[in-house]
Amino acid sequence: MNDSLKNDVFLRALLRQPTPYTPVWMMRQAGRYLPEYRATRAKAGDFLTLCQTPDLACEVTLQPLERYPLDAAILFSDILTIPHAMGLGLKFETGEGPLIERPIRCATDVVSLAKPDPNQELRYVMDAVSLIRKELNGRVPLIGFAGSPWTVGTYCVEGGSSRDFARIKGMMYDDPKSLHTLLSTLTDITINYLNSQIAAGAQAIMIFDTWGNVLSPANYREFSLHYMSRIVDGLQREADGRIVPRIVFTKGAGPLIAEIAKVNCDAIGVDWTTDLSEARRMVSDSKALQGNLDPCVLYASPEKIREQVAKVLASYGYGNGHVFNLGHGIHPTINPEHAGAMIKAVHELSPAFHQ
Repeated sequence: MNDSLKNDVFLRALLRQPTPYTPVWMMRQAGRYLPEYRATRAKAGDFLTLCQTPDLACEVTLQPLERYPLDAAILFSDILTIPHAMGLGLKFETGEGPLIERPIRCATDVVSLAKPDPNQELRYVMDAVSLIRKELNGRVPLIGFAGSPWTVGTYCVEGGSSRDFARIKGMMYDDPKSLHTLLSTLTDITINYLNSQIAAGAQAIMIFDTWGNVLSPANYREFSLHYMSRIVDGLQREADGRIVPRIVFTKGAGPLIAEIAKVNCDAIGVDWTTDLSEARRMVSDSKALQGNLDPCVLYASPEKIREQVAKVLASYGYGNGHVFNLGHGIHPTINPEHAGAMIKAVHELSPAFHQ
């Protein structure tokens, strides 16, 4: 890549380097809350086709950057592209979420899993990354991502979303060997997948662990954090002469942030149930922190949003190493103007914390 980065504040913040202000982006910033996204999704016909069509994935990735002065773009894709490439079958039913057509239910299912080549079965993702990077033309950095092995594994075993995670937890207690084999396989595939994203142009990597919080602390360490740590250790460290920062995010893992800080990542995502001041104390400024406005704040008026942004900035406090974000993905029913009010408030209020 020969594009020079015009705005690298996000990458510098992740590495705890000095920045003039706190950079901001939003999880699910390319999504259903934007009317332009809904129009492109309708043009695609369905969600999976949207993910698998590089031109359209690029289009929706760039839509929020046309609307807002964000400090990073994130690849438009889905964490379940990997099980789809493994031949488990994937479809998205309206109102039901993702469905795995051939879920893993026994040891035999685990050992017979296909191990896809990211540059073959997932070529559409790499083509999207390359195209997005080209179209960004150095405007802001591009984030690549994947789901954690545990989170992706829950869908593979449960067959879709779950409330009680009975099947995968049953496997965890009854046949932990098979579960470890599954998670190890997903880990190896994810390392290759993310390194392929970096080779295609991703400039930072984020691992989403949405369901690690359903585990006890001991099981979280064994079945989730261990495998995320392996992924981080397996990632390419530099590209285009720059360090590629790694972000690890487990929703609802506030009490375990000190444990997560032992992973060789650069930044830790924090949801809104933990004060950033407490998270910063737990990591002793050894990691950057990303977060952590409650997404529901964006239902409030712009004036109230500004007040809550100020509280999050004050909670982190003075100095470097903070990337402003929501504590989880933006809700589909949020008014886009309210997201704009949040971004404006971050850019206007945060310089005072960097003097």
